[in-house]
Amino acid sequence: MIENKVKGLWDQGKPVLHGWLSIASPFVAEIMAAQGYDAISIDWQHGAVDYSDLLPMFQAMRASGVTIGARVPWLDPAAIMKALDAGAMQVICPMINTPEQAAEFVSYLRYPPLGQRSFGPTRAMYAQGAGIPQEANDKIIGWAMVETKQAMTNLEAIATTPGLDGIYVGPADLTFSLHDGKYPPGFDREEPEMIEALQRIVAVSHAQGIKAALHCGTPDYAARAVGWGFDMVTVSGDTRLLAGAAKASVDAFRGLSAQPDKTPTEGAY
Repeated sequence: MIENKVKGLWDQGKPVLHGWLSIASPFVAEIMAAQGYDAISIDWQHGAVDYSDLLPMFQAMRASGVTIGARVPWLDPAAIMKALDAGAMQVICPMINTPEQAAEFVSYLRYPPLGQRSFGPTRAMYAQGAGIPQEANDKIIGWAMVETKQAMTNLEAIATTPGLDGIYVGPADLTFSLHDGKYPPGFDREEPEMIEALQRIVAVSHAQGIKAALHCGTPDYAARAVGWGFDMVTVSGDTRLLAGAAKASVDAFRGLSAQPDKTPTEGAY
């Protein structure tokens, strides 16, 4: 079975740069995968993506060598196992609020005797190679998303779940839930209490020997998060990057076209 490059980077003490895909397009996935990310995940929860889109997007990214993954729609064994069988090397599961849910999630990721994953790696057997039954339990990464007040209350118990690889922070939902709507949802939080919460997640995760990941909106904030100890940082995603580049191009044109005409007048030569 192929190696999980994310784990290889961690073994070297390096953080992982993670990309995000929400557009249902193999071509967009191929372009993003060629830009130098260490890992890229497809957002099957909130993205405009279905399973019939996810599989060809995985195929399009294969040549890049990037570690591919998916955020599944929910704590659903069918979606988790289909993502794995399609070739995901890491799975992010949203709204894990209790240790019982974390244990359930892990059980869907792992083959017996460590879990209840059903065997049938339809595409994975070609994309990942031989040895899946013997090696997948060690090489597949499972992230439990902590994004609610309830999850923060249960953080230590979730982090001690056997077989869980890490805590993935969804800062938008976490901010909204943790402070009862006091702050609007969004990335790159600057509120002192939110920064304290993020740093607590890192500390608790590392104390239990697992990793911590944070979804960020900008490279600058992602670099700060690595400084706090986060092991993987997601920096924006295809929709925001496309919108940002398009807006910058339009704004530049509008600004230039609004300037006085500097074309030389007749006879100026």
